[in-house]
Amino acid sequence: MDWKEIRGNWVLVPKNPIGIVHFLGGAFVATAPHLTYRWLLEQVASKGYLVIATPFVNTLDHIAIAQSVLLNFERTLERLHDSGLLRKLYLPTYGIGHSMGCKLHLLIGSLYPVERAGNILISFNNYAARDAIPLVEQLNSSLAIEFTPSPLETNKIVQEGYKVRRNLLIKFNNDNLDQSAALTKILQQRFPEMVTAQTLPGTHTTPLGQDIQWQIGTSFTPFDALGQWFKQEVYRDLHQLKRAILLWMNPLSPP
Repeated sequence: MDWKEIRGNWVLVPKNPIGIVHFLGGAFVATAPHLTYRWLLEQVASKGYLVIATPFVNTLDHIAIAQSVLLNFERTLERLHDSGLLRKLYLPTYGIGHSMGCKLHLLIGSLYPVERAGNILISFNNYAARDAIPLVEQLNSSLAIEFTPSPLETNKIVQEGYKVRRNLLIKFNNDNLDQSAALTKILQQRFPEMVTAQTLPGTHTTPLGQDIQWQIGTSFTPFDALGQWFKQEVYRDLHQLKRAILLWMNPLSPP
């Protein structure tokens, strides 16, 4: 299964897909999601999910980004149907977001009439511009520069308009950028018993991990031992994330 570039999105099309995943990555790694999140997205696709990963460039206007990535997603779906790569008229669609990608899925689910079987929100953060972009205050402290919507406005938009009932929030136990706790309360108030929160081992960058094959030389050295240990530690977290995602989307299928 190879990545295809379709209408500006990066797409993986398995045979006989059982669902569609719209993936949005973090602010500074979202320009090439097929590379930065390659391993995780390919694992999801290997279980039968058609993956559409939409690149974007971060600006202060997050509502404009949300509108743009949704339009790109829908255009790509249309192209997939027209080309015959996707024959089924309806498949359940899941949103998966990491970091800023979570905010975009929340805005999409609040402001636009989309149908989603559920959203998976990984390492959500909702920082003000001055915290997310430290240079803002250094450039000109007299300017009030802020994201649109601001953190408070984002919470209000979600509280009043978010329509995706089923949600999985994943945070990592060593992630000081995560703000999932406040979002969990908002969503659980809106959809009691439909929102699941999980804490997994890992850091904010765990979803970016790549399963590198460690090649051992003719003799096993201390350096090889260190490499094997590092691989086991890092990829244990990555595999647990993969299992949590797949199990939530399809509890009847072994991840």
